[in-house]
Amino acid sequence: MPLPDLIEILPLEKPVAASISIPGSKSITNRALILAALADGEVRLEGALWSEDTQAMVECLRRLGFDVSVYPDPLEASNRLLAVKGLGGKIPMAGTEASPLELFVENAGTAARFLSAFVCLGKGVYRLSGIDRMHERPQAALFVALRELGYRIESDTDKLPVTIHGSGPLPNECNVSINESSQFASALLLCAQRGDWRVKINDQVDRGGNDASPAENSPYVAMTQELIGAFPKKGGTFQIEPDASSGSYFQAATWINNCLPGAGLAQLVKPDTQASAANQPGDKARQIMTAHTRAKVSIARWPTSSWQIDAQFQKFRLYGLASDIREISRQTDLGDSILTAMILAPFASHPVRFTDLGRLRVQECERVAAMRTELSKCGVEVLEDGDTLTICPSAQRLHGAEIETYNDHRIAMCFATLGLKVPGIKIKNPACVKKTFPNFFQKLAAPPPDGLGVAIHDATTSAARPLPAKQLFAD
Repeated sequence: MPLPDLIEILPLEKPVAASISIPGSKSITNRALILAALADGEVRLEGALWSEDTQAMVECLRRLGFDVSVYPDPLEASNRLLAVKGLGGKIPMAGTEASPLELFVENAGTAARFLSAFVCLGKGVYRLSGIDRMHERPQAALFVALRELGYRIESDTDKLPVTIHGSGPLPNECNVSINESSQFASALLLCAQRGDWRVKINDQVDRGGNDASPAENSPYVAMTQELIGAFPKKGGTFQIEPDASSGSYFQAATWINNCLPGAGLAQLVKPDTQASAANQPGDKARQIMTAHTRAKVSIARWPTSSWQIDAQFQKFRLYGLASDIREISRQTDLGDSILTAMILAPFASHPVRFTDLGRLRVQECERVAAMRTELSKCGVEVLEDGDTLTICPSAQRLHGAEIETYNDHRIAMCFATLGLKVPGIKIKNPACVKKTFPNFFQKLAAPPPDGLGVAIHDATTSAARPLPAKQLFAD
């Protein structure tokens, strides 16, 4: 049975000791899939995320003629081992002007942007489309750059749907703006070597000092460049990191529940403690985790490469006398996990400003308006000024509400996390988490030490019914 259309998250009532496994990074998985298809020989991607966005990418690569094999991952149910036979920059399949090869990207921005550049290396005609929201999301700066390289790009709106005429490698130079999305630059950089493209990034990114740094240093562009440098271009094995933004919900869960009397959780295990526990037999690891009077939750295999900006989330605790964080930027401090930080902000002792939020307006939903609206429903005082949200101390006024998720996985996961402390939080369309974290609710509900032991109820009827684990998977 599928997830109900409305579920209720019940607050934790007792301390929990857990070590949570997190699925692979969507950002790294979809970049790695493109690089694997461009490689000379087979690449095995270990720990690859298997969710709506990455499945859309795999399906598109298969339609383009690539051999992609999928195997179970013994360490994480929402991961897979993916074996991709790279063809050295060649794309086997293509359509014609009369009958373009159709590629459907769902609402995956990475698939839409990366494939737009990738199919230019083919010899034929391709049409990319997605769900209605994907047809609203920006693409213009990427299309301008591809035209500058010499490719024929046809779109009435400079968004999806788009028809792209692949011409193979075209040695040339282009300029690209990442004002609306850094994925535009990443799409070009991933294919630049095979296409013989020289890519110049126009924008300047303010890193918080007196001077602006080159946009090449923006976090997601830096991730792409580092990934390209580390990737096995002649074939081999590549390990995908766990997704730091997905880990942020469990970090926030510990902090939210530790910041007020009656805490159900405490702060995370330090990496060295986590490692020592992980090296022990199962029972011994559980003894180490439960031997303390305060509960601890750790994230297994936490990213260590510094590729993911959201791996810095641990620095942004917003409550307590020691916290002096008063401003967080989407541009220079956090990526997707800035939404998770907004869930923490009502527990702070001072207002917190979230700045540079413009890109959030053109993602899976209009996230600035969504966070302001849904936090306000829960009793939080939120002020919107341009692309800044200021969230005021509101812990004493927090109450339950029925949360609209706008078909956005991160809205659903953020407010489910808030529900671990605040009674009465109900989540609409919880299955939208399938985009990046299909077993998120299973992780919440699984008994410790593999989960938090959260009770999740079917809220579609007056008689609340606890949901079994098998019904908490989003598919």
